[in-house]
This record gives sequence, structure tokens and C-alpha cells, in this order.
Amino acid sequence: MAIIIAGTLIIILASIWIVKRRYQAARLLPLPPGPPRRWLLGNMMPKSYVPFQFARWTEQYGPVFSLKQGHRIFVIIGRHQAAVDIMEKEGANLADRPRSIAVHETLSGGLGMLLQGSGERLHRLRRVLHAGLQPKVAETYELMQTRHAKNLVLDVLNDPKNHQGHAMRYSASVVMSFTYGKITPTSYTDPEVVAINKALARSGQAIQPGAYLVDTYPILRFVPGYLSQLKAWHKEDLALCNRQLDPVRRQMREGTARPSFARFMLEHQKQYQLEDKELEYLAGGIFGAASDTTASAITFMIMAAAIHRDAQARVQEELDNVVGRTRLPTFDDQEMLPQVTAFMLESLRWRPVVLGGFGHRATKDITWNNYLIPAGATVIGNHWAIANDPEVFPEPHKFNPQRWIDDAGRVRGDLKFFTFGFGRRVCPGQHVANRSVFINTALILWAFRLSENPAAKIDTLAFSDTFTIHAAPFEICLAKRIDENVVRELCAPGK
Repeated sequence: MAIIIAGTLIIILASIWIVKRRYQAARLLPLPPGPPRRWLLGNMMPKSYVPFQFARWTEQYGPVFSLKQGHRIFVIIGRHQAAVDIMEKEGANLADRPRSIAVHETLSGGLGMLLQGSGERLHRLRRVLHAGLQPKVAETYELMQTRHAKNLVLDVLNDPKNHQGHAMRYSASVVMSFTYGKITPTSYTDPEVVAINKALARSGQAIQPGAYLVDTYPILRFVPGYLSQLKAWHKEDLALCNRQLDPVRRQMREGTARPSFARFMLEHQKQYQLEDKELEYLAGGIFGAASDTTASAITFMIMAAAIHRDAQARVQEELDNVVGRTRLPTFDDQEMLPQVTAFMLESLRWRPVVLGGFGHRATKDITWNNYLIPAGATVIGNHWAIANDPEVFPEPHKFNPQRWIDDAGRVRGDLKFFTFGFGRRVCPGQHVANRSVFINTALILWAFRLSENPAAKIDTLAFSDTFTIHAAPFEICLAKRIDENVVRELCAPGK
């Protein structure tokens, strides 16, 4: 017995020694390389178009580089394989978010899910989002998405100059419908929609790396008045979210509430242990995130079609062969429309609607290629740089939907771009968003032949310096592929 105990102790001590040596060896590894740092202050963050500068540093310092700002360490991922190795395979150790005093704790009052750290609360919020946005549930929104997509076709037909506004109207209508059960097409100039987008723009600016020094030097939160503007905006946002949910509460009392995500949350509030403010913020956050990104994705798809006529023509040949010209494409056609799906995927890669990426906090030391990503570091996957990785996307600046098609003519299953984020923090609304972009790509390219005006060339790199990017206004020339009367009849309300 004594021999067994002694042997067991030796094994335990040896295991501890091995783990300790590995930990010490890891801690001796250097940080990934990066730009020179100033003494004490560290690196200066870029003041504008941060993802572009990060992409340039990727070219200079490699697929993974580091920055320091005060005591904070930032590790930026700029290549596809590194994103797989770190963001995906180490997803369990990167499910946390870095502390955000400015945006999370102050602007959202700790209620927003986007920057919520890992733990019980995040688990509760993601459970309810998964219940309302999972693939099977997302399928139930297809009729509503199709109805609004047909409205978009008619809007573009009637007023092609305002195509970007029509895309925003579509997106706002869809998200208002499935979030709050609103049935009428929502104008993008509706005061409540404007207010939500204003709130989203504020948080998008505030979340940029280095936007608020309080996240680097937390002591600044004690400076009188320093965070007063963010606190005032929080009160406005909370009141706005409450105003959106109140009609759903009233309709539920009256028995007239339509199916919606808000109604689902209210009906299951106790099951998911949601506080009133959490529920209100969650619903408001869905509108803000989904409306902004979907509208931009549709706009960049239209831009890509107008410039890349050959790629557009290939999609239209497929639509003619599979769908014909006497009916509309539907979601049921998707498996037989790989070129439509490939065009959509390439649009999302070519101009990612989120250029940068949200910060993830490493909860354990991570080693990669003999470099150390220490616990506590903020890790960011730079979408723009990853989208332009020449090893995975040859000639990355070229718009080429065929990169998504295999030798058998099907959509490739081995190629992925991280449109919706990484690991365990991937966007739960991706299934709804992809359906919106698909049906609009199919319907618009079925109905119209798009091109750019030779006298007003489109600048494809002219877009806003915001977290979710918006293309600068651009003109399209529109030719009708389908007889106008047929389009109007098939897209008419109620059809």
C-alpha cells in the first residue's frame, strides 16, 4: 500500500512539475511582433479607418501582431489560418469580452449583450436569442422576408436613384416585423427608426479601439463629468427601447399581439430569467445590429453587380435556367442556385460590412507559433485583412464568386469567411441575415440588369468610418430584364 501511495505521489508531483515548466516556458515566449512603442505610453491607435491601418501592419509584421496601450495588450489577427487556429480552435478561451467602461458599463448600463463578459448572464441572453433565431425558427421568417424583398424590387423599379434608401427601408421593415410584429412597411425616416440608428451610430463610434481613454486608464471614470454624455445617452436609449416594447405589452393584454421575438421573450420572461430592462435592451439591440448590417450588405451586393457585369450575367443565366421569367425565385430554389449563393458570399467577403471586429478577452495564455497571447489580452480578428488573405482568397481584391464554387458546380463546404464573427461569440442572427441577403440578391438580379454610369464611376472604397460601414452614395443604371408588367404583377402586395 505504501508503495502504491508513494508511486501515486510521484506521478502527481511529476505532473505538476511538467505543467509548471510548460507554463513557465510559455511565459518566456515573446508577444507577437508589432509597431515600435513609446516609453510608458505604448502604441498610438490609428485615429481613422482603423482596420485599414491594421491590415497594413499585418503586411509589415505578419499574420498576428501586438500593440500595447498603457497596461493593455492588443493582439490583432489578420490572416485566415491564424483566425482558425486562434479565434476558432481557442474559442473557449476567447469567449470573454475585455472590460468596456465606456460602452458596456456606461453607455449601455451593463445591459447590452454584445460586450457582455462570459458567465451566467451571457448564457441566459444567448439562450433566448438562440431560441428565437436558430435555423428552424429563421425559416419561419422567410415569407415575411420575401414580401419585403418584393417591395424592395418595386421601390427600385419606381425610384432607382434612391436604391440605398430602399435597402435601408427593407431592412428596417423586416427587423421591425420579426422583432416587434409590426406589419406595415416601415419607412427608414420613421422617427423611432432614426432614433435607433442614431443610438447605434453612437455606440459604433464609441466602440472603436482607443475611442475612450477610460478603457485604458480606468481611474478616469472618477473625473467629474467625464462620462456624463455617455450616461445621458444611456437614459435616451433605455427610454427608446421601452417605447418600442410597450405596444407589444399592450397588445398582449388585449389579445391582439402578432407573433414576434418581443412577444416570445415576454411570454417566456420567467423561463429565461429576463429582467424588464434586459428584455427591452435585447429587443432594441436586435433591431440595431440586424437593420444596419443587412442594409449595408444589400447595398454592396448591388454595387458589386453594377461593376462586375460578367459575374452578374452568370447569376442571371442560372436564374433563367432554373427559375425562368414567369415566376419569382424563392427560398425553395436556393439549392439549385449556387451562383446566387456564391455571388452573395463573395459580396460579403469583398466588402465586409464590419471591417474590423469585436474584441475578445483571452482567459488563459494561448501560444501560437512560439508567440504568447497572454491571459487578459484583447484579441481582435480584423475582417478586412482576413478577407484579403491572398493564400486563401487568391487575387483578393478581385471580385470572383467562382472561388466559392467547387468542381461539381456546388457551393464549396471547405471555404469560410468570418462574416458573423468568431468562435463562441458568433452572431446568433446570422441565419436570418443570410436569408435576407440571399432573397434580395436573387430577386434584384432576376428583375434587373445593373451597371454603373460611365460618367459617374463608383468608388468602391468610399464608405463611412464607422463600425458597420455604409457605402457613399453611388448611382446605378438599371435595365429591366423582365417585362415591367410581369414584375409589378408578381411583386404586388398579397401575391
